[in-house]
Amino acid sequence: MKKYILILLIMVFGFGVILAQDEEAPAPKKKKDKPVREMFGSGILIDEQTSIIPEKKTLELLIQHRFGLIKNNGISDLYGIYAPSANTRMGLNYSILDNLMIGYGITKKNMYSDFQVKYNIIEQTRRNTIPVTVTLYANMAIDGRNKDVFNTATADSAYKFADRLSYFTQVMVSRKITDWFSFSVNGSFTHYNTVSADTAGVKGMDHDKIGIGFMGQFKFSPQSSIIFHYSMPLDIKSIKENTIVTNKSKPNFGIGYQVATATHAFEIFITASNGIIPQDNYMYNTSDWTDGEFRIGFNITRLWGF
Repeated sequence: MKKYILILLIMVFGFGVILAQDEEAPAPKKKKDKPVREMFGSGILIDEQTSIIPEKKTLELLIQHRFGLIKNNGISDLYGIYAPSANTRMGLNYSILDNLMIGYGITKKNMYSDFQVKYNIIEQTRRNTIPVTVTLYANMAIDGRNKDVFNTATADSAYKFADRLSYFTQVMVSRKITDWFSFSVNGSFTHYNTVSADTAGVKGMDHDKIGIGFMGQFKFSPQSSIIFHYSMPLDIKSIKENTIVTNKSKPNFGIGYQVATATHAFEIFITASNGIIPQDNYMYNTSDWTDGEFRIGFNITRLWGF
């Protein structure tokens, strides 16, 4: 009898231990699929914005410079380095959130003051749960020149402050394809409130421009990369305002070298356009890269965390 009681007790307690183990064993937690690391080395790539937004509470200083055309005067102005047409922009950006950045900059050409915002709608993840990063970028620029330059041949040519304003919006789709290659395509819309006109509605500049572009980064060491970009304003008849358009801007192409660390990035390159803010590049670039009309430029960024 004692033997049967002992067997019964073993069965009861053994079954209870098994149940306790099943109850105590936590279900394995799924690891969060985090955004990919270092898709691009900086928030700017030559003349184009990238999807990079520093982590929240980060201040970014940005210096962008374009020298004069290399081919114009040759050695006499050191291949454009001492040309009077050089252009510079200095800006500060601040990351409010990990995926939201605002900024301000001022440019020598036309004394543009620009206010910008960049927002990552979705971000590519390391396990490809999300395969691409989608970024929205927009800015508003104020032309700081004397008001006399805003006189036009339109019916209402009286100067207004709004004549100084221009706008740019862009959507980017980016992907880190491999550890050494990242690529991005974009589409954009540019609008200037005021443009010059010879004869209203017949000959002059258009207010609007739609553009497309792409850019890429080939990384060949932990800090060094070859970078390139191409942007093309589109000639769309449905948005033309004049029979003869006098601001047929040309495509912009650039290629260069980038070195980047956690807090610094430096780029040196050749590019066609001497504008720096994007709406100026898409609306007013007259340099033809297919004819060798390049200029040397560089970008410097520096990050501080708060």
